[in-house]
Amino acid sequence: MSETTEALRTSVQVDGEMASYLTVEQDGPTVLLLHGTYWSRVWLPVLDHLAAAGLRPIAVDFPGLGRSGGELTPETATVPALAEWVRRFASALRISGPIAVAGHDIGGAVAQHLLAHDRLDVSRLALVNSVAYDSWPSPHVARFRDPDLIAATTPDDLLAARRQAVTTDLAGAATEQRIADYLDPWTDPRVRRSWLAMVRAADSRYTLDLVPALRRSTAPKLLVWGADDAFEKVEYAEKFVTEIPRARLHRIPQAAHIPTENAPGQVARALIDFCTT
Repeated sequence: MSETTEALRTSVQVDGEMASYLTVEQDGPTVLLLHGTYWSRVWLPVLDHLAAAGLRPIAVDFPGLGRSGGELTPETATVPALAEWVRRFASALRISGPIAVAGHDIGGAVAQHLLAHDRLDVSRLALVNSVAYDSWPSPHVARFRDPDLIAATTPDDLLAARRQAVTTDLAGAATEQRIADYLDPWTDPRVRRSWLAMVRAADSRYTLDLVPALRRSTAPKLLVWGADDAFEKVEYAEKFVTEIPRARLHRIPQAAHIPTENAPGQVARALIDFCTT
């Protein structure tokens, strides 16, 4: 990692493959952090803040993505399958007791599934520019479902598309170093295949089907939202807090899809207050 941080990258075996994660090793209440179509890098700017507040942050890479081993398929990349994998990851780390789970992008769908289906003892749910309802998949991602497009897409083409996406999503925080950090895993063909599997598995029915269970949930819920996100629009967050009990919205102006980079202090403070009060 190029930015100064106390976070360490380590790993644990899950299903016979290395599951890589970022953490600050210390005692404290666990906050499990899930990424979406990027990787655990999205959580790096807030890890030290969370740890300084006495929390134990764990930002894991899904199989085949980021630095984790294995490879996703369209079957193992569905939201329910990823939620089951997270449960096994938590078991491998011997995480027990009530935990807070935060999800970004598709990781937010996985977090919602974990809460709605009691896959973990989730005491609090935080969503950061997450998919919700029928907000996804975004057109710039969904186009990679087209077999003809995939057949005509070279590795350089995919990297160029990912560069354009991350530059947009980072908004004012887009430096050449950050863009390079975010893109680095996609130089691995296995990661590119896993990402394409996640794209093929993306389906808004997974979040739409969760709404009844979320309406019954009494767990506290926090939505932290970069208000300038062009794809996961803040209107979806507004709908969520209107319809889902014990949910509140923390807007971050002048931040886009990855507000952890645009305003790490604000995101961290919102998560800290949510997880410690």
